[in-house]
Amino acid sequence: MTYHPKSDFMNVMIRRGFLADCTDYQGLDEALSKGVVPAYIGFDATAKSLHVGSLIQIMMLRWLQKTGHKPITLMGGGTTKVGDPSFRADERPLLGPEQIDENIAGIRKVFAAYVTYGDGPTDALMLNNAEWLDGLNYLDFLRDIGRHFSINRMLSFESVKSRLDREQSLSFLEFNYMILQAYDFLELNRRYGCLLQMGGSDQWGNIVNGIDLTRRVLDHEIYGLTSPLLTTSDGKKMGKSQSGAVWLNADMCSPYEFWQFWRNTTDADTGRFLKLYTELPIEECDRLGALEGSEINAAKIILANEVTTLLHGAEAAAAAEATAREVFEKGGIGDDLPTLSLSAEDIGDGISIVQLIVKSGLAKSGKEAKRLIAENGAKMNDEALTEAGLIIDADALAQPIKLSAGKKRHALVQLG
Repeated sequence: MTYHPKSDFMNVMIRRGFLADCTDYQGLDEALSKGVVPAYIGFDATAKSLHVGSLIQIMMLRWLQKTGHKPITLMGGGTTKVGDPSFRADERPLLGPEQIDENIAGIRKVFAAYVTYGDGPTDALMLNNAEWLDGLNYLDFLRDIGRHFSINRMLSFESVKSRLDREQSLSFLEFNYMILQAYDFLELNRRYGCLLQMGGSDQWGNIVNGIDLTRRVLDHEIYGLTSPLLTTSDGKKMGKSQSGAVWLNADMCSPYEFWQFWRNTTDADTGRFLKLYTELPIEECDRLGALEGSEINAAKIILANEVTTLLHGAEAAAAAEATAREVFEKGGIGDDLPTLSLSAEDIGDGISIVQLIVKSGLAKSGKEAKRLIAENGAKMNDEALTEAGLIIDADALAQPIKLSAGKKRHALVQLG
């Protein structure tokens, strides 16, 4: 891109790799240069925690605040009742209000680590779109808002088209989602002067809808900005590890596991991830990302420490690094490893090593655990496991057992 922005925020977005597209680069840049711009990202409350895949958006809100603007974290208490059909092959399961509220409470904790909430001009706001969506009168909404939407145009959006092309059912409920999201932008502009919506590039159509609707109803100029949909260099979707989603809440993914996820970044992704997920100067990110051989491992430890410090604090990052050194360098058992505690009833007359590997999260199924053993990828107390039929009894658990899958994934099993 040849555009050279005036505003600090656009500079950061472009130079650090956050920017995929923008509805009006110059218009937005001008607005950011003139004063405080309130900007929002919406998060649907489909689980009690967001995962690493959402971290790029959270970092965008953090940089927005650091460069003198006002972040709005919009919780989709209303839209979660509908479910975003974007690029999904099937309909999302519908959640009840109690579950949605519980999920929002869990997600709220994460944002507080990245942005500062309060009443000041650049303090963040936490809002819930149930505030304006729950009380809508259907006929009034159809008349006042629905008339601005062309079905022909909505059918042309990639997220809808891909479902229809595969002849997969798209319910009327889901089809309404893009109208509701567009209405969110209108209401945020009307109530809070919000000028910018940000999101992943899969949200482009929804964002443009909101801009068009606000222009038609209020005659206000507002903007949209998207980030790239991140995949790792080996083509995997960002936010997934071998054992599933990498959650941001500590009670769903321990600081050690979180640290380990970043430490296991591939060489090719290290420099890019340092720019996106840490606040280290760009030159330093480039220098670290260009290291080779064993030196790149030092860069990955810096990445893991920086990202973990932002979310869980410096102490948790230092403890995770110390545990990793203990486990990997000395072959010892670190205090911070994911731990499976079993009662005497759980063990009974004995429990198979395959079950233990699955229960400790090192394999998703018994079949996977057996394959791990057959391929010499599983260890118990740093000794290779060769017998898938091995039974562990309560006596064997008098001391905690360390299980390993490959060189980098470990867990403790102990009597609780």
